[in-house]
Amino acid sequence: MNTHNVSDQPQFFQHLTEQKKKLRDAQSLKGQRPPLKPGRETIMKFHYSLMSRPKKQDAAAEKQSYLSTSFVPPPYPLYIQPLSALTKIMISDLLLETHHRGRYLVLRTVTPQDRLHGVMAIVEDERGDVSLLQLYHQEETGAFEDIFVQGGAVIATAETGFTAAAWKTKGNDCFNSGKLRGAIECYTRALDCSPTANEQTIIKLNRALVFLRSESFNAALLDLESAMTVNTKLTDKSLFRQAQAFYGLLRYRECCDVLKTLRQAYPDNAAAKTQLDRAICRLTEQTHGRYKFKQLYAEAEQLRPPYLDHATYIGPVCVRPSGIGGRGLFTTKAVAAGDLLLCEKAFAYAFVDEDGEKGNTRDISVLIDPVADTVTMGAHPELINMTIRKMYRNPSLASAVTHLHRGTYEPVDSASVDGTPVLDSFLVRRIIALNVFGCPLTSRTSYLRNITHTLQAQNHEFHSCGLWPTASYINHGCTNNATRAFIGDMMFVRATRNIPPDTELTWWYAPPADDMTHQDSLRKTWGFSCRCALCVDQQNTPNSVLHRCNALRREFHRLMETLKRTGNRDTKNAERVLAAAAATYPRPPSEVPRLSLWRLQLTMAGVFAQWVQPLKTVDYALGALASLGYVVEGGVPVPSPRRAVGSSMVMVREWGVMVVDVIDCWMFLREAYLHLLAPDLAAGAEGYARIAYRVYFGEDETFDETFGDKKPVLG
Repeated sequence: MNTHNVSDQPQFFQHLTEQKKKLRDAQSLKGQRPPLKPGRETIMKFHYSLMSRPKKQDAAAEKQSYLSTSFVPPPYPLYIQPLSALTKIMISDLLLETHHRGRYLVLRTVTPQDRLHGVMAIVEDERGDVSLLQLYHQEETGAFEDIFVQGGAVIATAETGFTAAAWKTKGNDCFNSGKLRGAIECYTRALDCSPTANEQTIIKLNRALVFLRSESFNAALLDLESAMTVNTKLTDKSLFRQAQAFYGLLRYRECCDVLKTLRQAYPDNAAAKTQLDRAICRLTEQTHGRYKFKQLYAEAEQLRPPYLDHATYIGPVCVRPSGIGGRGLFTTKAVAAGDLLLCEKAFAYAFVDEDGEKGNTRDISVLIDPVADTVTMGAHPELINMTIRKMYRNPSLASAVTHLHRGTYEPVDSASVDGTPVLDSFLVRRIIALNVFGCPLTSRTSYLRNITHTLQAQNHEFHSCGLWPTASYINHGCTNNATRAFIGDMMFVRATRNIPPDTELTWWYAPPADDMTHQDSLRKTWGFSCRCALCVDQQNTPNSVLHRCNALRREFHRLMETLKRTGNRDTKNAERVLAAAAATYPRPPSEVPRLSLWRLQLTMAGVFAQWVQPLKTVDYALGALASLGYVVEGGVPVPSPRRAVGSSMVMVREWGVMVVDVIDCWMFLREAYLHLLAPDLAAGAEGYARIAYRVYFGEDETFDETFGDKKPVLG
């Protein structure tokens, strides 16, 4: 949702068409032997020429944009037999477009590695034949040494003659030089050399530290628990590292318990106190959903990428079978408009700095999927990589992703092979395609930026994207009862209306459109058509009525442009057109919202607000709310020379469709009521504006900074 789909843009559509043809051409060669390959020297020369090309980090140093293209291959079933069940083959035995199931290669790296979309190097087999080998979903940061070490074996054999102590020393050297992969390998070899109980404890504590540095928290916790079993004496190192592992796995209560034990045993440990305070804050957020939003904004503006150190809060919601389709997210108790239903930290979040601020570039990739027939621009490929790496390192967290909707894709039924987790990258790609969210740095800053340009702050597509598993269970509904807002990698989900218990939450996957084009998006991406009352009503409306309504909207915009250009204040014709447009709807808006009419009414309310005609402003602002499905009681004052006489209250009896412009609508009303000397009505309108602000931006701490006493920007 809200990812930047560029499939229909001519240049990208051409790339998609070309890639589909290349795929068909390649598949036509299935089972054939490759044509005569270039010689060893030619292949290696080509590899070195690739290594000399400008790199992404060079572009970053020059603050340039970096654009890469990735292709999603067609999925194929995983082969999950152990190594002992496989038979060896050579490079010369490989056939085109063929998965050599039940076979393995022994290869040695003969060149330094290079990175493009994956990690690649030239390798040779035992006969001396060479080929290019590429690995995907690998770490891009400098936290790991080279994956391919020149002269090293891709499938290694055990060295002999080393003692546990020698392997431990070698592991320490690797760790101190930043070679985390090598350190893990050396410590593992040390444990295979029958160390003493004391040596085993030290080695596992050391390996746990490396696992923590590589964010492999499950493995770190296993080593720590094993070490503590062998040596029951609790050291400050073992306890602190165990707390770090629990923190990384989001198990904040257990983290706090361990840190309290550490503080009791080692009261002078300052780091433990700092970490305990931090863990208590996360536990409070996780349990009660209390956040300091201005602090979150400050962190999101400062950090690049904006990974915020805050916890997920699951409020009065749960996952259940859905009548809409599959599973959905339901309320467990009655909630009011504006209530926080869920605050979720992204499982994985790939950030693109849209403005290239703080020395960053706009690192954007294009993902071409010939099977899904889509082209997506943004950080989608990196999100796939990040998700796969996190699931691989922490198997206990993987189910949060694998339980999500995957369409018709059938995963393999195996958890591990040879002690290594089985991770189906095709499954992850499919899940992300169906559950990814495009997102701004923050919803508020995106709104403020957009109103200065297009005066429209909704229905935008974004290059940054993330995976929020719990929020992914919310199904589509054109008349939404929940909305999402973003601050960095945190998503805040709030109720847009008063919702009874056991009610399914819905929001827009694609915003409803007068021409029903959102149905095409729903069918193409998610495989369903919306059958809500709004869509059914649109489908049943005669074409003649739709054409008349569209013509009236065009006439209204023409009249408003004329008023703006000439400065004329005669709105009779525009009001007449609005009345005619409203008459094309046979059903009341409380049953079927008039999503093509409310914006026209709000535009008129804004015009009268600028002209300081409060009664007209109230009339059209309330009309806009009514068209969105709101049932508002009161709010229509009868003025007198000294004060407003009549209704002394304004109350929403039924909440309607939530769009960001609802805030402006209530602020127009607030200003109008103040002009009519109706302070109670003005206070009520501002209260509803704050609720709408909280719903749309996830918080209302910044309401005064955004609006305050200023009149709203005309939307």
